[in-house]
Amino acid sequence: MRKEYQNSTEDSLKEIIQPYIKKWYWFVIGVLLMAALGFIYIKMTAPVFEVLTKILIKDAKKTGSPASDIAEMQGLSAFSGFGSNTVENEMEVLSSKKILSEVISELPLQCSVFSIGSFHDTELYRMQSPIIIQVINEKPFTQQPNKRINLTIDGDALELSSEELEKPIKTFFNKTISLPYANLMIIKNPLFNPKQLKKVNNYNSLYFIYKNKETVIDDLQETLSVGLSSKEATVISLSLKYQNVDKAKDILNTLVKKYNNEAIVEKNTESEKTKEFIDERVELISKELGDVEVKKENFKTDNNIVDIPSEAGVNLQTNTEAEKKRLELYTQLELNNMYISYLNNKSYDDILPANIGLDNGTAISNIASYNQLIIKRNRLLENATPKNPLVKELNDEIKVLRSTIKEGLDKNKSNIQLAINNVSSIERKSNSELRKIPSFERVFRNIERQQQIKEELYLVLLKKREETAITLAMSSDKARILDLAYAKRKPVAPQKMIIIGLAVLLGAGIPFLIIFFKQFFNTRISDNKSIGKLSNIPVIAEIPHLTVKENNLIKPNDISPLAESFRILATNVNMLLPVSKEKDKIILVTSSVKGEGKTFISINLALSIAKPGKKVLVIGSDIRNPQLQRYKPEMKNAYGLTEFLHGSVDKVEDIIYPSGFNTNCDFIFSGIIPPNPVELFENGNYTVLLEKLAGKYDYIIIDSAPLMPVTDTFIIVKYADAILYVARSEKTEKAFIEYADNVAKDKLKNVNFVLNDVKVENFGYGNKHGYGYKSTDRQNTLGNRLKSFFNR
Repeated sequence: MRKEYQNSTEDSLKEIIQPYIKKWYWFVIGVLLMAALGFIYIKMTAPVFEVLTKILIKDAKKTGSPASDIAEMQGLSAFSGFGSNTVENEMEVLSSKKILSEVISELPLQCSVFSIGSFHDTELYRMQSPIIIQVINEKPFTQQPNKRINLTIDGDALELSSEELEKPIKTFFNKTISLPYANLMIIKNPLFNPKQLKKVNNYNSLYFIYKNKETVIDDLQETLSVGLSSKEATVISLSLKYQNVDKAKDILNTLVKKYNNEAIVEKNTESEKTKEFIDERVELISKELGDVEVKKENFKTDNNIVDIPSEAGVNLQTNTEAEKKRLELYTQLELNNMYISYLNNKSYDDILPANIGLDNGTAISNIASYNQLIIKRNRLLENATPKNPLVKELNDEIKVLRSTIKEGLDKNKSNIQLAINNVSSIERKSNSELRKIPSFERVFRNIERQQQIKEELYLVLLKKREETAITLAMSSDKARILDLAYAKRKPVAPQKMIIIGLAVLLGAGIPFLIIFFKQFFNTRISDNKSIGKLSNIPVIAEIPHLTVKENNLIKPNDISPLAESFRILATNVNMLLPVSKEKDKIILVTSSVKGEGKTFISINLALSIAKPGKKVLVIGSDIRNPQLQRYKPEMKNAYGLTEFLHGSVDKVEDIIYPSGFNTNCDFIFSGIIPPNPVELFENGNYTVLLEKLAGKYDYIIIDSAPLMPVTDTFIIVKYADAILYVARSEKTEKAFIEYADNVAKDKLKNVNFVLNDVKVENFGYGNKHGYGYKSTDRQNTLGNRLKSFFNR
């Protein structure tokens, strides 16, 4: 049981694989053809290289200004809380339209120049190109070109032509060229080096493609890849896939340079504002300090004062400490008042000075946060409108924080004033001890106090101005270049192995799918196994497929595969016929529909049986669609079966004709086509015909009508000793076999299939391999297979 199941499984697997093995040359041709197309595609496609550069984004906390460093030491850094989002933000900046626009403004990217090559065109850039195309200006509200612009160079003369231009434009180098969409100027490239590209031979016939600035920006944004080298690092990798490596390198290197310039300008904005403020105050304090010096000098001159007596030193000790404290408080009060005045005179768009010496940690922290909000809002406004929700939210935060700063300064002013009052109270107590000091001494000290306040303030401002100058001088690039732009050694496109692999897969896959779908949707029988699956009726012979040039009738002593197959059929038919009958053995040949080769089988079977001592008669009994006359066209109008059945001819000898192919084979042709075939078959004259033929022939072969369209054959089938049911390979529907199986159970007897028109690949074992016939071997050669394939 297990062995039977195993054999059944192996047979099933063989049947599945067999159609693909039969068409093995399809796979060979498909793979070779698709591989050739793959090689052609690779050769015709310009190689694309990936160019990369890597930059390290420095930590904002580590690269801030000295003012922010001081705030950071106090735990009030304005940059705290940014974390890893900083790098992600910088990635967006690197691919922004603003930065890319600056790159395009610096590099000649709007007009790409190409040289026509044998397999693919080559882009020329910088030293590779003999010309430089400058875009003077774009013409607004014009349609952009879709076609290339051809350029012919003849000495200093130029000719521009395009499918979109009405006529060619003739001009010269260094002349303005007015195109419908832009004004250009073509100049000679002084750095041109023809040795840069060895593949380009003709530099006088070029073409270029023009794109407006917005289109180039969009193209760059699509092709530019910005990503982190790793999640834990702040290294950004920039890559660009492009045909021209030098051009891609220029784009990436310029992009990094513009990014650093933008970052430096942005970082210096706060320091510039602080410097302007300090410079204004230094100039004002210098003037006031000069006035105090003059007042002191005039006072001494007017009062003849050279030195202050020292006898009040002890009494002045307490007063001195109070004065020192009050001096510090007055300095803070003056700075506080100056900042309040500055804050009231500036709008919400201005950045505030970061730290001018205020001894107020809260105010310094709020000012730093305020400046960061201003910078963040200004950056958003570069790509958004004031109505943007994020911008509105930042404006609200700025207003609240500005109000907080002002309130803090006002409160600080009150606190300082209160402290001054306390110190003044102490000082008044000490002054009571100095009543003996001449009044001019008190006036003089008042003048000195004013001088000291101005000097202290002046020194503080000078210190802060120096710090700001150092900040401006120390401004460094935000991005540290780790790798200058470089190209990978191997191109990323076309990917040769993938293309060849896909070509091979397609070359094998397309024939596979064709065969698969052909088998899946196949409703026709092809070989004896496909018949065996649908019917229990045996197949007793397979008749080979004939080419157009081959003779379709066998001849005496014929050793062709066709003759051999009919000898096999004749042998098998003799085994089906009753042994008791030595004469008048009747063989009926039929099929399901017309066109399956009944007449062909009938004639050749007769010719294979006919020999001396074996006479055969073929009766053309398909009187609706006569086919027997096709083999003897001159007998088209001869009397035949119709006339005998109708009674027009009484003698059977009058309708029997020699076949002309074999002396022992005769024909009864169908005769004229009658209007009432069924009545003729039912009138009894067919029985009379067979009775009159009794004893004259060893075999009578009836070439009958098909069973499905008409009932003629069912009327005469009773006379047959054996029935040959013809099916045609790759034409007979599977439903016809099922039909034959059904009618054979009830209406037919001794039925056997003959499979006609079988191609070599559909033959069974014996017929497929043949035995001793050179013609059989010849048909199995590769040349004939390929010839057969292309003839389909």
